Amino acid sequence: MFLSIDAGNSNIVFGLFDPKELLWKHEFRVETRFNLLEHELEGAMHLYFLENNLHKSQISQVGISSVVPEINALLVQFCQMYLRLSPYLISGESYRNLQISTSKPNEIGSDLMANAVAAYTKFQCACIIVDFGTALTFTVIDIKGEMKGVNIVPGIKTAIKSLHTNTSKLPEVSLDWPASAIGKDTVHSIQAGILYGYAGLVKGMIESIKEELPNENFKIVATGGLSSILVNLKERFDELDRNLTLEGIRQITLHNRSGKSFQ
Repeated sequence: MFLSIDAGNSNIVFGLFDPKELLWKHEFRVETRFNLLEHELEGAMHLYFLENNLHKSQISQVGISSVVPEINALLVQFCQMYLRLSPYLISGESYRNLQISTSKPNEIGSDLMANAVAAYTKFQCACIIVDFGTALTFTVIDIKGEMKGVNIVPGIKTAIKSLHTNTSKLPEVSLDWPASAIGKDTVHSIQAGILYGYAGLVKGMIESIKEELPNENFKIVATGGLSSILVNLKERFDELDRNLTLEGIRQITLHNRSGKSFQ
């Protein structure tokens, strides 16, 4: 099996791809912390593998995307010591000779590039990838596979946490879709403001990108842990793929290790 590790600012996601069934079959998460220890990762993986009747010997390759440089050495050491494997850590150098091109490889997060590679490989057309994570990002790719740019705004949970942290009376609320766009009490008011507000933001951003590039026939692809929260956006997306980043990590790793185009 192939292990993709996606280290983000909130969570480190471990995903396992079964090459026989061509499916992402297993996923677990560990909270991202700068003081995270190797034995904590070992314990989390060991427990998950026990519960799912897996063994670390089933893993043959590992690819890592990390936007948290402070934990890169930990992740590499974990793979080397616990899995006995040398992982591929994606960097700006990894983007050479991919189907996706970017003029600023060292400024593009490896998670965003993974999204772009996976989406373009699948659709072979212009794409707008909306990633609902710690940040809400919009990655724009044209028909030729050139990354035109990325828009970044605070993610939904980030906005809710910021509202709670920076006010004395507003609570941190759950991400439940409200019955009405007009808040009736404090919790409902925050949920309506954030969720309906972000739905409008996503719609508006997609339309603005389309207006700026009117000759592109975009596929709209959503991913990220919160991609299903904004229920009134489902019809706006051509594809909803929670495993998009994991798949992109796998493709970039295999491409760079084999030296061949991904199939």
